[in-house]
Amino acid sequence: MTPATRAAWKALSGTAEAGRRVHLRDLFAADARRFAHFSTRWNDWLLDYSKQRVSAAAMEQLCSLWQAADVPGWMARMRGGEAINHSEGRAALHIALRHPAHKGPILHAGRDVMPAVHAELDKLQRFAAQIHGRHWRGATGEPITDIVNIGIGGSDLGPRMATQALAAYRHPELRVHYVANLDGADLATVLGALQARTTLFIIASKTFTTQETMQNAASARHWLVQALGEAAVARHFVAVSTNLAEVARFGIDPANAFAFWDWVGGRYSLWSAIGLPLVLAVGFDHFRQLLAGAHAMDEHFFSAPAAENLPGLLALLEIWNTNFLGANNRALLPYSQSLALLPRYLQQLEMESNGKHVDRQGAPLDYDTAPILWGEAGTNGQHAFYQLIHQGGRLVPCEFVVCKQPDFPMAGHHEKLLANCFAQSEALMRGRTLAETAAELSASGMAPDQVALLAPYRSFPGNQPSTTLLLPRLDPFNLGALLALYEHKVFAASIIWNVNPFDQWGVEYGKQLAGRLLPVIVGASPGEHLDSSTAGLVAACRET
Repeated sequence: MTPATRAAWKALSGTAEAGRRVHLRDLFAADARRFAHFSTRWNDWLLDYSKQRVSAAAMEQLCSLWQAADVPGWMARMRGGEAINHSEGRAALHIALRHPAHKGPILHAGRDVMPAVHAELDKLQRFAAQIHGRHWRGATGEPITDIVNIGIGGSDLGPRMATQALAAYRHPELRVHYVANLDGADLATVLGALQARTTLFIIASKTFTTQETMQNAASARHWLVQALGEAAVARHFVAVSTNLAEVARFGIDPANAFAFWDWVGGRYSLWSAIGLPLVLAVGFDHFRQLLAGAHAMDEHFFSAPAAENLPGLLALLEIWNTNFLGANNRALLPYSQSLALLPRYLQQLEMESNGKHVDRQGAPLDYDTAPILWGEAGTNGQHAFYQLIHQGGRLVPCEFVVCKQPDFPMAGHHEKLLANCFAQSEALMRGRTLAETAAELSASGMAPDQVALLAPYRSFPGNQPSTTLLLPRLDPFNLGALLALYEHKVFAASIIWNVNPFDQWGVEYGKQLAGRLLPVIVGASPGEHLDSSTAGLVAACRET
């Protein structure tokens, strides 16, 4: 059954049509307890969705949609290790990576994966102790001062984002850098500030064949060998990979290769050995707290009813805005400089997961799935794109993420940050009518002709929906829970949309075409198969 044929979906269409005539300020005026009715708490978190354009009827119908799509049944399939990534024949068991050892087994193909998971965590802990204790020495006998993680996609975005998010917990004597882009400027800029004798590289690639990663790895290796000689490679490179033959061929001791499994998708892999640079950046104890926060959110997601389920509510609100109000985008607005990379991280998690054009049965979709996700840390965004959100005439659902307490306390800063965050959500909801603007300008002493001229420019339609997620503080536990929240939100939405969130064939297609084009660009193939545009671009690059 497709989503649009379900009774709850049809009921939501009627509710949305009736709701188009109601402004958010009218909803607040009609219900003095709207905040209490449309907010929920988990631990010491608060999710306020009262500024979303929803009614009690809409929420009830959305929760019915949750049941009709059998979200609880799909949760059980995930936890049971079924191959819910059906197009690749794989399970999606990233929840096992943060599952405590004492809480029992998690099965994959009939075998408990937890002993292997915790053995790898123990290996990460031992390695981090070597680096932090200055027991691991480079080829010249000096301790490591700089870590360079070379990966791309899920092997880069997760640990990079989390390293910045947890900057307040950073190890004082170790600097962690990230290189992902195939453009040589990325690697060259990082290497230019480093000394080979005190630098350790982590090469993160499950297959050890990813083009961008292996080109950057080869260039980093050349840089190191030029400075220290071939024998130094084994002391300055480690790997996160399952292809031990290629790891050894590169010159890395397979004993210094850290594993993860094919039931871990790249964009869900932060919790695995892919998190090694984060472990080195903040310490293993803090990484354990990150895992604990994610596991706590797992337990909440798997047990809470839809109306109180934080990931579920975010998923249902996204479906409401996308499929019933017609929004094709969402702005993610963290009022935390430490979370500045969160929008970029979630772009991969959400759009690579749910940006699909066919359903689980291979039939073309006749409804939208993942909206375009974009955003910037506040208050920087206020001086960039907020003008369009307020007065640009487009429907832009917004999601504010903010903490009660700062991670870097400085007098006078955090109170102003909170004031700006809450003011923006109020302004987006309320707006300011032409009459209100004119009255305000007149009260300031402005002449009537000037009021008539300027009031239209200073009026705002409002009625822009937003959600605010208020965390107590940004620490490893709460960051882990936050990231797991969005993982489960994506999964819940995919179930209702009836798409597979764990494959990414669009990404693979681009890689295939790049592989065909490279021989043409380097002159090893004539490129007779190319379209005229691509052939023309290649020819232009060959011009001298």
